[in-house]
Amino acid sequence: MRPDHDVVIVGAGFGGMGAAIELKRLGIDDIAVLEREDDLGGTWHVNHYPGLAVDIASVTYCYSFEPNPYWSRLFAPGVELKRYAEHVADKYDLKRHMEFGTVVRTAQWDEAEQVWRVTTGNGVRTCRYLVTATGFLSQPHTPDFPGIDSFAGAIIHTTAWEDGHEFAGERAAIIGTGATAVQLIPEIAESADELTVFQRTPIWVVPKLDFAIPSGVQKIFARVPFTQRIARTVNTSLLEALMVFGVLHFKQAKPGNRLAALIAKAQLRAQVRDRATRRSLTPSYDFGCKRPTFSNAYFRTFNEPNVSLRTSSIERVEPDGIVTADGEKILVDTLVLATGFNLWDVNFPAFQIVGRDGKDLGKWWRENRFQAYEGITIPSFPNLLSLNSPYSYSGLSYFTTIEGQMKHMRRLFGELRRRGRTTFEVTEEANDAFLAEVTDNLQSSVFYNGNCASSRSYYFNQHGEAALLRPNSTLSTLRRMERFPLDAYRYS
Repeated sequence: MRPDHDVVIVGAGFGGMGAAIELKRLGIDDIAVLEREDDLGGTWHVNHYPGLAVDIASVTYCYSFEPNPYWSRLFAPGVELKRYAEHVADKYDLKRHMEFGTVVRTAQWDEAEQVWRVTTGNGVRTCRYLVTATGFLSQPHTPDFPGIDSFAGAIIHTTAWEDGHEFAGERAAIIGTGATAVQLIPEIAESADELTVFQRTPIWVVPKLDFAIPSGVQKIFARVPFTQRIARTVNTSLLEALMVFGVLHFKQAKPGNRLAALIAKAQLRAQVRDRATRRSLTPSYDFGCKRPTFSNAYFRTFNEPNVSLRTSSIERVEPDGIVTADGEKILVDTLVLATGFNLWDVNFPAFQIVGRDGKDLGKWWRENRFQAYEGITIPSFPNLLSLNSPYSYSGLSYFTTIEGQMKHMRRLFGELRRRGRTTFEVTEEANDAFLAEVTDNLQSSVFYNGNCASSRSYYFNQHGEAALLRPNSTLSTLRRMERFPLDAYRYS
């Protein structure tokens, strides 16, 4: 049977585009990139709330083979990431492969025909290889507080921002204090008459060494690319030190972790005048249990007379406001939900995937353990490359993960071609060995040696396992991705 496409990639964010670039380099051009949104860019298309910016320095948050010398700031605003995505798609001729407004509902392996049958809202596609690139944070979480449907004012989720909404003259409330809220809260506070911040879990916030990149430096980066590579190397090394020594090797390097926490506490103490507010904003869990973030403005916002912090749980929502568990009612005109994403509940995987012998991937992960060989392939799921998988996130920049997976694809498809085969499947033995290795390596991490009980971190799944991050250095991960043993797979 001749399938409709050689490859179907689900998702037109940076992960999906990276996969498409690598496949085209391998000479595979019959690719369909299916995207549920109306344009490319993934999270940088969906999100456009005020204050949106990268939380990893821009010289690192991009493809190493396609650096952008024209970032306006060290931490570029979201609109520039969207433009960068457009640039990449144009340069590497990706747009002709993309189909927008196409929602993938299920994918099932056809053993007899050796193809994947991908069901979308527009019909069924067949393909030889299926690549899921739906991102780690793609399924927004909307809390089901009692009475929320009765709220008479506006409700805005950060992933569905209403451009042009004016907070001037309003009593606004925001639920959540994660990385998105840290960027958004200072913006709303500037115009709202009142802003109430509902916090369930405080977040570690460290100083953001951000500044405009002078046009002269941008020109040097453009004319002498080596200079930008140096900047990238320096920044990546700093992030690597924070990740490896502060988080993954917590057991051996506790002083480094404590130092990071002290820096965050020092900023909090210097910027927030009220002692009780400082106490409420101080995490009770160790640095790194929950992804920290960067900001110079977040803490200062709580000094403003129009901003108040609430830590009591929400009892219910009424048409004109929110009632907390201690009986207080806060009147609200506009409610902003910065409530994060359903990472483990519905994101792994983002749609139903059924492999050989009717094995349902989501059900198997939840009834057993979340696992994927080298964070990309799974036994009983032939010709499937799952880019957002357990133990796949490497380092602190998503582009490290993407480029590692591109290297894995290059080696795997090269071996398929050398053998003259069309189907691959990772062996149970290789998968089990990898799972045992990462499980063992994580025993030194802050997740299992630190105090993470109160973090409510998306790093942990339903089984209490920190199954998102790959517990290796970036360099060792990239080496493994291009040197994994070829007999880890069966080829047919």
